[in-house]
Amino acid sequence: MQTTDKTARQIYEEVRANPARKRFGFGARLAVVNVDVQRAYTAVGEFATAYQTHPRQLEFIDLISSRARAKSLPVIWTYVAYMASGEDAGVWGTRTDTPDSLQNIKFGSPRSEFDERVHPDRERDAIYCKRMPSAFFETPLQSLLVWHRIDTLVITGGSTSGCIRATAVDSLSRGYRTIVPEECVADKHESYHYANLTDLMLKYADVVPVQEVIDWLDGYAPRGGEPR
Repeated sequence: MQTTDKTARQIYEEVRANPARKRFGFGARLAVVNVDVQRAYTAVGEFATAYQTHPRQLEFIDLISSRARAKSLPVIWTYVAYMASGEDAGVWGTRTDTPDSLQNIKFGSPRSEFDERVHPDRERDAIYCKRMPSAFFETPLQSLLVWHRIDTLVITGGSTSGCIRATAVDSLSRGYRTIVPEECVADKHESYHYANLTDLMLKYADVVPVQEVIDWLDGYAPRGGEPR
């Protein structure tokens, strides 16, 4: 095992500047998957579980979501919420039982609500409640992507070390080109965030500036016969 005195951020910046592998790249059709952009994780100063990495994260998430929607590409939002008993949180969510615990993000509670700075279209976008880290686990996500003939996923939200990583690994495992816009993901601590961005870049995803996603969407032209 290699050792170093460098920070996780320094290692990430070195890997980003000197990529060891070629990119997966964008395919023919993408979907935007926004993972758990809810107040439990975004309302810094209100909830202890919330965090912020890039100050414009939510603005960028809303922007690429609206651009994708305008091109008739699917936009998916996930959130976590649990029964009053917490039993559907399983062993993952019930290790603790405090006001800040995962199992206590209850349906209809402020912690379960999407952040007011993002604007899901509740008529056109897919909104899934998930109970485990990956957006694929026990949700209809895979079926939706097959219907839309998607080959590329753009994954945003949080946390980088948790649900983003889990979703990205599942995405690649299912054969999708996986894109993580750097400014659109966040974590509680700089170390976790950059260590996992490095790992994603090396193994599972293209970690790119959000402007690359915007540029791709601006240049995308739907072809005849595509599902809508």
